[in-house]
Amino acid sequence: MVKQRSRLENAIEQQRDFETGVSDAEVLFDFAKTDPESAAELETLIIRLEREVAAAETESLLSGETDANNAICSIQAGAGGTDAQDFAQMLLRMYLRWAERKGFKVEILDEQPGSEAGIKSATFRVEGDYAYGLLAAEAGVHRLVRISPFNAGGSRETSFASFFVSPEIDEDIEVDIQDKDLRVDTYRSSGAGGQHVNVTDSAVRITHIPTNIVVTCQNQRSQIQNRMVAMQVLRSKLYELELEKRRAGAAELEAGKLDISFGSQIRNYVLHPYRLVKDTRTKFELTDVDAVLDGEIDEFIKVFLQFKKSEQAAA
Repeated sequence: MVKQRSRLENAIEQQRDFETGVSDAEVLFDFAKTDPESAAELETLIIRLEREVAAAETESLLSGETDANNAICSIQAGAGGTDAQDFAQMLLRMYLRWAERKGFKVEILDEQPGSEAGIKSATFRVEGDYAYGLLAAEAGVHRLVRISPFNAGGSRETSFASFFVSPEIDEDIEVDIQDKDLRVDTYRSSGAGGQHVNVTDSAVRITHIPTNIVVTCQNQRSQIQNRMVAMQVLRSKLYELELEKRRAGAAELEAGKLDISFGSQIRNYVLHPYRLVKDTRTKFELTDVDAVLDGEIDEFIKVFLQFKKSEQAAA
């Protein structure tokens, strides 16, 4: 209830800011005819208003039960060996940069380093209004085509990584988790070594036996804290599983996850022989690959949400 009130207050404040911005633009427009400084200020204001209006338009496309919630995200390296693990780390950086630009708070819950480079997997939490609704548009398999930096022959390689997301659910939403359905393992947190290496079994891995959902957390200071965060992630994943059953009538959420390999990707990132990022669902594409990998993914999210809404309307 408090969060809902806060979102409503933010929406009202945002509307006031838009009205103030338009009013300021009208005044600056008159001065800009003779004053270069006013012209520059007007240009800056217009760019800011365009960005904020675009963000508001995207949020208006979100109306799901949990779209406004925080997000629990996971990245998993797929087919492609070391290249895939490196690509998984590239995706992690892309989403962290995106969240930073949105003003969202991010907490890395678990990260498993790759055998040679990159990461095997990572789980992180994104806190901010509509974090889940926005990031849900990114869920699926991502494909990278490039000249491999790990291949001495300089051959072109294709690698895959997956991104999946669950809504962080409020404490007042009940999720029935029985102790008998859990297997809890503890182990030493992984790290770069040196003075910061953890010599106690503080990391926690929880397996929900009925669904085979596994969650891990190792970045908190104690085993108790890691277990609390891992249980929170498990609750969110089980809730998302139930939502998926309702939406699709499927037996389990995992059944809807395709193999992290050829033919299952939602987006292609091509760095060679040309440069292009293309969404296979909407056919939307951008040529500035570096900007996209640096977190400029708002256009992909907006276009997908528009595409999804039009499909729902047609149905």
